[in-house]
Amino acid sequence: MTAHARYHSETYSKANQASEPKGPALLDDEDALAREARRVLRRLCETGAVLALASDMDKAVVLRSFKDGPPTRTAVVSREVAQAFALKDWINCTRTGRVASYSITTAGRAALKQYLDEEITRKRRMKGAQDGASPFRDSQSDWDQRLGASTVTGVGRSSMAESPLAMLARRRDKDGRTFLAPDLVQAGERFREDYELAQMGQGAALRWDRFMVSGDRTELSGDATIAEAPKAARERILSALDELGPGLSDIIMRCCCFLEGLEAAEKRMGWSARSGKVVLRIALQRLHRHYMDANGHVSAMIG
Repeated sequence: MTAHARYHSETYSKANQASEPKGPALLDDEDALAREARRVLRRLCETGAVLALASDMDKAVVLRSFKDGPPTRTAVVSREVAQAFALKDWINCTRTGRVASYSITTAGRAALKQYLDEEITRKRRMKGAQDGASPFRDSQSDWDQRLGASTVTGVGRSSMAESPLAMLARRRDKDGRTFLAPDLVQAGERFREDYELAQMGQGAALRWDRFMVSGDRTELSGDATIAEAPKAARERILSALDELGPGLSDIIMRCCCFLEGLEAAEKRMGWSARSGKVVLRIALQRLHRHYMDANGHVSAMIG
């Protein structure tokens, strides 16, 4: 099944071959491989998610299908990463053709669990060196522990492998209409994609809580040691959070990025029961408007 991915890699131009690392080169870079595995394989664990790779495109995408509405893009993946995943048997080709589709395998889920466990251990050590506690850091750590412990092994996946946004997107009102329109889901997924890209910066995952509590963005925007792509993603997140303001930015970060459930978010923020989903929808509407005003569309290219 890896032959199709290898064939796709051969369609690259010589210029691309000279400027970007090939799949086997990525296999020699354990840090980069682990980072991409945590980012991409986690999205492939979500219900209805596939990796789509076209023969004439430099990038692959992870698409997630919902019962109603068009598929939503949840990640962008370089061709080399897709090839490396296929060579590792982490993904399996389920449909061939000009656009091939890949699904995560049992080996891919096992690899993701291992990488998540290693990341949790690293974060615990770093957290132990920090002074003070943060409810935002606790939210993110709690989710990582639960996900790493139970949601990526075996064939049967727990519902915890899905984000609160995805679960809300399936809910319907008494008239049969979805609670969240597809464009709002897309806006939330776009924000989460930026958040995950921003984590590629050194120590980035431990700094968002400080910004959310104090508003101090010095460590987020002033770090000159990170690459341009994560730095740009941070700036896009900060711009969106400025637009949302307190309250709306909190619920977006908790539910879209830290993947905290609505009930837990309501309790942490002192809100009344069942109010979180309404506030989240308002936040997503504001976020969608922000992307439209800034870019003319939601899915400005990432990756």
